[in-house]
Amino acid sequence: MSLSSSELTAKSGQTPQASQTAKTRTYHDPLHGAITLNSADPIEALLTELIETAAFQRLRRIRQLGPASLTFHGAETSRFTHSLGVMAVARRAFDRLAGRHEELLMHRPTVLCAALLHDIGHGPFSHTAEEVFGSHHEQWTAAIVEKEPEVRRLLDSFALDLWRSLIQVYTHSHAVPCVWQLVSSQLDCDRIDYLMRDSYFTGASYGQLDLDRILLALDYDPLTQQLVVEQKGLSAIEHYLVVRSFMYAQIYNHPKNLSATWILEQIFIRARELLNRGQLEADLTVTTWLMEPMAELPLARYLEGDDIVFTYHVQRWQHHLDPVLADFCQRYLNRRLLKALEVTQATPAERESLLNNVQQQLAAEGIEAHRYSGLRHTWSKGYSVYQRGIKIKTQQGLKDINQLSPMVQTLSQPAQRTWLIYPHEAIVDICSLPAV
Repeated sequence: MSLSSSELTAKSGQTPQASQTAKTRTYHDPLHGAITLNSADPIEALLTELIETAAFQRLRRIRQLGPASLTFHGAETSRFTHSLGVMAVARRAFDRLAGRHEELLMHRPTVLCAALLHDIGHGPFSHTAEEVFGSHHEQWTAAIVEKEPEVRRLLDSFALDLWRSLIQVYTHSHAVPCVWQLVSSQLDCDRIDYLMRDSYFTGASYGQLDLDRILLALDYDPLTQQLVVEQKGLSAIEHYLVVRSFMYAQIYNHPKNLSATWILEQIFIRARELLNRGQLEADLTVTTWLMEPMAELPLARYLEGDDIVFTYHVQRWQHHLDPVLADFCQRYLNRRLLKALEVTQATPAERESLLNNVQQQLAAEGIEAHRYSGLRHTWSKGYSVYQRGIKIKTQQGLKDINQLSPMVQTLSQPAQRTWLIYPHEAIVDICSLPAV
């Protein structure tokens, strides 16, 4: 979707006097300060209305970091807060680029709406829902943009093809790569905000970014229509990538997070089994989520799912007569997590030997070993050249950042870590493990 500069101006229909009396909406953000939207700007008026939709307000009830608050007690911010932050960063970044490259201005509605709505498809417990239920929030975001009546009506009232442009952003098929790169790429406003926000709320001081320097480093290449980085901004982007690597290693893939996710998975696996037998009560929303294929879930039913609905059921089920379901629910609610031991340096055979030993101990105690133990793998999120990578503008032309930075070359190396999940009661011979 594109509007010319004159069309954007005319669309507001505002006189100078009306602009002075236009209503504003301000969201006070702990990271970005006052995020103010002015109704005199037709795009910002649309953003305000989109924020007020039920589908977007639902994000208040979905935690940004899923069960990570069991590890980092301050990590209780929501997808709502993050989405506002992404929009605020995108507005700063885009308006600066459009001020230097006027041909971009027509894409302002697409970039800002796509940034605001990029996470509207998240399910309960955020990314954890994708592991627990097999959902993909990107697909649901596209479905909401296209089919949710309230959201679609507002987009259509602005421009009939706006919703298509948003989906082109989410699928990286927009004709101007810079438009989708600002929202979803190796260096985008989504990643910038969540690294800053998650660092702030988890207390991870090494996650702090210099937002001003990053935004000043961004530029637009008219020839390739890509988002690029000025060479003088290389160090700021290196810092961003190092921060991202640390956050994945120390926050997102923290062993206690892996344990909490494991427990949630076991809760809903067991709940599904009991529902199939007619031995469990659940409301229509949770029943549908557990019993229907995720791809066939009605959109309205999907949108009924949030942290409150599912946590309420976990609270109910902690008193269920089934000892497995009750135990896992109590473990989650009371933070009695399973242990997670890193076994990355062990050989595959050594890992299996450790797991078999644990499971034999559990079986001897009459415990269903496969529910209480297993191996979990995590992968590094450093840097890769997918989604066009990060291009640095040099005198010799555009070059990928890993061609210029030894630091980024190191971050580009894939790294997998492996963890043994098991209950405290089991004994693991740590001395037999290679040093990490």
